[in-house]
Amino acid sequence: MRLQRIVDLSRPIGPDTQVFPGDSPPRITRASTVATGGFNSVEVHMSSHAGTHADAPFHFLEHGARLDELPLELFTGPAVVVDATGRDDRSPISSADLAPWADEFAPGAVVLLRTGWSAYYRTERYFEHPYLDGDAARLLVDRGVRTIGIDTLSPDETPYGEHPGDDWPVHRTVLGAGGTIIENLCHLEQIDFPHPWFSAFPLRLASDDGAPVRAVALSWAG
Repeated sequence: MRLQRIVDLSRPIGPDTQVFPGDSPPRITRASTVATGGFNSVEVHMSSHAGTHADAPFHFLEHGARLDELPLELFTGPAVVVDATGRDDRSPISSADLAPWADEFAPGAVVLLRTGWSAYYRTERYFEHPYLDGDAARLLVDRGVRTIGIDTLSPDETPYGEHPGDDWPVHRTVLGAGGTIIENLCHLEQIDFPHPWFSAFPLRLASDDGAPVRAVALSWAG
């Protein structure tokens, strides 16, 4: 096997990171410099859900698995990129919309929902993203899928402004099945090669509910 290409699917984490409504932006402060301490170092203060990150079941379920209790196999696998672009603001992605890729949904597959909404990152419209409906989430879980990624703040409708949300059906379905959700992906349009392999291992933080990831898509030859 020979690695041909790597596509970075991750957002930088810093003070300009767009965060979920109510979260504080990350803060990175200088702790030491070569001139003052002999080395450069920073201190990082952020939510466990800042930037491109993985959710653990405990994020929504009181007795759900913590992040470090999940099998690492959840964070890597063959990717199925679902094209859900060209949609209206806050429009649902239904089971019918997933139908063209249905044969690829199977245990071990990573389903990546490409809405195109990453183009609105750092704008107010980023909060108005399309979302997966509850029936579609159940279809994926029933097919054995346990890892879902999306290029928006959430696979559920984000509560914001006049939109209160709807009890997080996707989170409760996927995380309730012992899965994980990868949020705030980007550059999914650059996955233009066959049989992409996805990898997004979380930092091993002493946090229960989630952590940032470095998400990539890999193209292998041979």
